[in-house]
Amino acid sequence: MTMRRASTLATSVLSNTLANAHGGVGASTVHHRLLQVALFCSSSTTNSYTHRRWFSPFFSSSSSGSARGVCLGLAGALASVATAASLSQSVYAKEPLPSEVVPKDVILYQYEACPFCNKVKAFLDYYDIPYRVVEVNPISKKEIKWSDYKKVPILMVDGEQLVDSSAIIDQLSVKLLSEKSINSASDEDEEKKWRGWVDNHLVHVLSPNIYRNTSEALESFDYITKQGNFSFSQKITVKYAGAAAMYFVSKNLKKKYNITDERAALYEAAETWVNALNGREFLGGSKPNLADLAVYGVLRPIRYLTSGKDMVENTRIGDWYTRMEKLVGESSRIKV
Repeated sequence: MTMRRASTLATSVLSNTLANAHGGVGASTVHHRLLQVALFCSSSTTNSYTHRRWFSPFFSSSSSGSARGVCLGLAGALASVATAASLSQSVYAKEPLPSEVVPKDVILYQYEACPFCNKVKAFLDYYDIPYRVVEVNPISKKEIKWSDYKKVPILMVDGEQLVDSSAIIDQLSVKLLSEKSINSASDEDEEKKWRGWVDNHLVHVLSPNIYRNTSEALESFDYITKQGNFSFSQKITVKYAGAAAMYFVSKNLKKKYNITDERAALYEAAETWVNALNGREFLGGSKPNLADLAVYGVLRPIRYLTSGKDMVENTRIGDWYTRMEKLVGESSRIKV
């Protein structure tokens, strides 16, 4: 019975402390609570005697001094765990915006597998901006017949239409992030450089990889048709006809962008990005900037396809991607 009580108390203290650490309780508060845990063992009150009796299996052969040492050691261990959890939470946390600047009605017209759409979603998800998703049928495009702009992504923000992924992110940044942080000119130049690299290089490496051969082309279109807005008959047609068509299109893309070995090009791009990090957790330092979100966004649709798995296994990008996935992975979207 005493061992059970001791175990229950220790488990309760640990779980409550970790919960409070993750909930934003300051480190000093956490340490104060843990110090109380340590000190109750040496108190002279009746209640502390009862507490000490719960831990009697640990103290039965110990002097009062060593018993106090055990308690302090336990509190110290718990404090270390709580502090580590708190620090981890502060480093790897989304950046929600002040409620007064969050748009009231955001609708994203997209293709689920589109890298440019995923760039926009990465931004929305990271900043915890709730949004609705309308999956566009790429054949009929009936969902965007109301718009003069016939490509995706289209983002409606409180009735205003924004188009083109990079332009969307630029406009949202000006509206929502202008007072959030002030970057140095060199930081802004670096961020701009790598956002341009994403649009002008990285995205062009993806198609030759996901349609590299017939099996990977079928794998890609299986994902596209499962995630996309297609009727049953369209799914069958698009999967096989689309895979065959894109297999040949990818060969032309290789020539257009001077790619001789598609996997080598993908690995080189991944390593180029890791080199740009230069030992930092993110290009933005301790937290992602817009370039981090752009790279993550365009890679997200391929991550668990064969090409994405190969990329992670054969380059150093995996650690960065995992950090980004933990931060951005929880979506704020509501699919309609």
